[in-house]
Parts: sequence; structure tokens; C-alpha cells
Amino acid sequence: MLKVKKEGILLKKTHLGFENEGVLNPAVFQDGNSVHMFYRAVRKGNFSSIGYARFDGPLQLQIRHDRPILHPQNDYESHGMEDPRIVRIDGLFYLTYTAYDGVNALGALATSHDLIHFEKKGLIAPQIKYEMFRHLAECAPGLNHKYFRHYEFHKLRNELNGRFVWNKNIVFFPRRINGKLAFLHRVWPGIQLALINEIDELTLEYWDDYYMNLSDHIIMDPFFDHEASHIGAGAPPIETDAGWLIIYHGVYDSPGGYVYTACAALLDLHDPSKVIGRLPYPLFKPEFEYELIGEVDNVCFPTGTTLFDNYLYIYYGAADDKIACASVSLHELLQELMKSSQL
Repeated sequence: MLKVKKEGILLKKTHLGFENEGVLNPAVFQDGNSVHMFYRAVRKGNFSSIGYARFDGPLQLQIRHDRPILHPQNDYESHGMEDPRIVRIDGLFYLTYTAYDGVNALGALATSHDLIHFEKKGLIAPQIKYEMFRHLAECAPGLNHKYFRHYEFHKLRNELNGRFVWNKNIVFFPRRINGKLAFLHRVWPGIQLALINEIDELTLEYWDDYYMNLSDHIIMDPFFDHEASHIGAGAPPIETDAGWLIIYHGVYDSPGGYVYTACAALLDLHDPSKVIGRLPYPLFKPEFEYELIGEVDNVCFPTGTTLFDNYLYIYYGAADDKIACASVSLHELLQELMKSSQL
């Protein structure tokens, strides 16, 4: 069994108006010994913006801004900018986040050359209503019946009008693969892969065809007990000699509600649609009070990683109102994943 060290809480909410209800689910970018953190900051009423902090090494807080670095400016994000992730591709930073308008949660993109000034590119996930999604996805052979569960739920409650299929947890790979931009995303309950030449290809026509062939794009669906409800992309993939290491979240139901765990898998380096290893148990799960009790209890939600001295530091939202970190030997984690590929 892997030895994972819980490093504890790194950031808590403050009295500042933009983050007085919680801080959670950070994007991180490592530049040498500096770690840039872009975190979800929540003010009362559950309105989210993106705050900024910088660390010296993986854990030592150096700077924390007293106002958001990004805030909602458009109708599609009027209720919040949630759960950012960040990578640098070809010299350009891609910061993805979930844009929430109070009803719909859809993936959006902002880019930057300097991590200070960001240009919003708008929604990159499609605005497709549940009825159309059902019509398209029913064409995909062998699709897990859970992909239609939200449609059935909203139909039963007579809430289909104005609702789009949630498409969130958009996480880019940190380089092009075979010349293409690649990203993971989540249409409940699994994790899917998209490959494109450029961002402007993400048209409604592209997504219509994508959903019609959805089963071809799923790389993982829930499988193990600790992810029996659903899974979702977490931190940006990490390139290793063994393959692309992905840290994702798995969710299972318990008498006390959903439990969110951190999970790990390994994808083929040249064809990331192929899973070559997957831990059959959680990498880590809620166990301490700061993970068990909060705005949402029983949550470890990983969204960023750094690497120091061959130790992988995993940054995560704890109980939906704090930011914490855990560390594990990268070498030992990869060894464990390679063992799992032989099961």
C-alpha cells in the first residue's frame, strides 16, 4: 500500500468579502521553486471568483492577494468562476474553469502570457439541452445508462426547460499530442477525452458529432467501489516515462452522503485514450476533521500538482472550504500503477 502524507491545510477563508465563505479547489503552476496558485474563492451566497497566492516551495505561503485575480463579468459565469486548472502550452497559459450562471455549469477558458493579465475566451463546453443530448447520445453504442440519469431526473421534476448538460472539469494536457490540443472533461458520470487542432474548432457542430459518438471518447467510467457514483478529471496530466499520470476524483455514496476521494490512473503516452494502469483503491480519502467537516462534508477534491525532489504534491479542496495538500513518492506511485496494469 502506498504511503501518502497529509501535509495539512495551506489556505483557509478570510474576512475579505470575496472569500468569506470558503477557499478550495486550486489550480497550481510550478515555476522552479515557486508555486503559483489560482484558487476558487467563495463569498456568502455561493458566488465564486478566483483568488491568487504564491508559495516558496510546495508549502510555504509567500504572497496572497487581497482581491480576486479573476471575477465574473459575463452572463454565463454570473454566479461564479469555479474550480480552475492551469497548464502552459506553446508558451501560452490555459486556465480552464467551470462557469456557473446559477443553473448551468459549463467549462470555460481564459488565457495569459504572464499569469497576471488574462483574456477570457468564453465557454468551450457546448450549450446543449438535455433533450438534444439524449437524442444524440442514444446513437452511441453501449453507453452506460448513467449518462441519461440527469435527463431522467430533471424530466421527473419538470425542470428540463433552460437546462444544459453539465460539461465541467475541463483539464488540458500540458503539451500537444501528435500535434493536437488534448483535454479531459466530464459529462456525468465518466471522464472523456477530446482532441482538437485549435480552440475555435469547438463549435456546436463539433459537439453534436462528439455526443453522437460519445462512447468512443470515454476513457474511464466509474468502476471501483470508491468511485461507484461518478468520477471526474482532477489535476492536469503529468508526463512521465511510464505514461501520463492523472490524479482524478472518485465519488461514492454513503449513509452520510457523497464521499469524494483522490484517485490515480496512467494513460498511454502516445494515445491517452488507452488506460494502462488504474489504482483499485483511493490514493487518499477524507480522514481528518478538516476533510470530514466543512461546507460539504467528506471531500478531498484534487485539482493541481507539483513535483519536488521526486515527491508529488497534490493540492486539493478539503470539505469544500479549505485548501490542503498531500504528498507521495512519484516513483512508488508509478510502480503501484504499473502493478495494477497486470491485474
